[in-house]
Amino acid sequence: MAPTQKRKLEADEPTAGPDGESHIDAAKRIDQPADNAQDSDSDSDISPVRKKRATANAVEAGPKGLFLDTINRYMLDFDFEKLCSVSLSNLNVYACLVCGKYFQGRGKSSHAYFHSLHEDHHVFINLHTLKAYILPDGYEVTDSSMNDIKHVLNPTFTPDQVALLNKSNPYAYDLNNKRYLPGFVGLNNIKANDYVNVVVQSLIHVQPLRDYFLTDTSDSGSELVKRFGMLLRKIWNPRAFKGQVSPHEFLQEISNASQKKYRLSQQSDPIDLLRWLFNAMHTGMGGKKKAGSSLIHQTFQGEVRIDEQTILVRESGQGEDAARKLFDDAREITSRRTPFMILTLDVPPPPLFQDEIEKNIIPQVPLSTLLRKYDGVTGQEDGNVLRRYKITKLPRYLVFHIKRFTKNNWSTEKNPTIVNFPIRDIDLSEFVEGPDALRDTRYDLVANICHEGLSATSGSYRVHVHDRAKDQWFQIQDLFVEEVMPQMIFLSESYIQIWERKFS
Repeated sequence: MAPTQKRKLEADEPTAGPDGESHIDAAKRIDQPADNAQDSDSDSDISPVRKKRATANAVEAGPKGLFLDTINRYMLDFDFEKLCSVSLSNLNVYACLVCGKYFQGRGKSSHAYFHSLHEDHHVFINLHTLKAYILPDGYEVTDSSMNDIKHVLNPTFTPDQVALLNKSNPYAYDLNNKRYLPGFVGLNNIKANDYVNVVVQSLIHVQPLRDYFLTDTSDSGSELVKRFGMLLRKIWNPRAFKGQVSPHEFLQEISNASQKKYRLSQQSDPIDLLRWLFNAMHTGMGGKKKAGSSLIHQTFQGEVRIDEQTILVRESGQGEDAARKLFDDAREITSRRTPFMILTLDVPPPPLFQDEIEKNIIPQVPLSTLLRKYDGVTGQEDGNVLRRYKITKLPRYLVFHIKRFTKNNWSTEKNPTIVNFPIRDIDLSEFVEGPDALRDTRYDLVANICHEGLSATSGSYRVHVHDRAKDQWFQIQDLFVEEVMPQMIFLSESYIQIWERKFS
């Protein structure tokens, strides 16, 4: 044989590595799935040089060799609590990207390892670190084609993207090419958690909370705060695989943090949940008793002055003053200031008797009438104490609780009175004293929670929320999202409202 031909043949032959096998054979061996635990070497059995070479050869083999073509994005759902489906542990949990199930660990004795052998599923992702691995071989995958999965698992936003949400919020499309609007997607009602859904849908449109949690992906704060932030980012995600979100993780943490007071299987009052959630998130974000020590206080906390006077036995001829519930300035009046995050508005009782012609007419009352409770003149009788209220500090976001339910010795009664209100430019100057009475006393409606039914723990809840980018109102009830005319909002039985202060 000619020397030149001999050199050519030697060049075409695969070169052997330090372990006596060719690089091509090593790549083929890595690409072939192992049939049992003994067929694949553990990390301790493979030398660092061979492990590095095997990973490099596998990456060079392309997506098909990495089993990335077996990933089924239609099966992936990262909304549920991150627990191993076998051991129910929340430590070191991986998701199988072929079937979507969760398994713990990736070592030879782990549930994920056995799943990869028994089901011939090979691509797994760590739900915490977002690192993807091929099992049972155990090498990491760093392919850009998985970035969309990582973004769905942990959505991230840049400050520029957040700043544009109020100006531009285009429709997005899921894997089934169905259109949805980020920030206005439905939430699953797993059993009886619609009272949680409406509270979440309202809070995610409060701009300070929205902007903070969209840009903050750190692990600071309590588990409740972190899960609320994750749920908020998933609702606003423009690259989601499906056009709805399940609040399962957040519901589980609410149940745990409230010691089973609020559960997804039992209807509760959303105003009670909102009060508890404000306090729990304030504490979870490092808040103290000092005013303004957390984002919750900075956003929702105001201050009100309360005047109190003991009620004496009224003599005859005092019926007019008694009806007007006025204070007697000649007697002692005690005053104190107290912070608030929710203002309660009392609905006047409906008429006891109605004529036959108007028996089906529901009474109506303007919101300004309910606000007279805080004019500093009208008294509220509570036992033998008469109180009057005056707002001394307005919060950035004002929460109204329209008190519709009253408890008696037998049951809870609901007041169906319709409250009329403008959705923009409501002026609170006459109900405020001090420096806040001279500037920025106008508010715009952000969210309006309504109730349908007979009691707070029965019936159903829905919410109206405003899209600033399109200047459009949406009505959301669990998974149902539809556009609604602004003129139709006040016709429902409003229960909780969130108003945003307009700064000049």
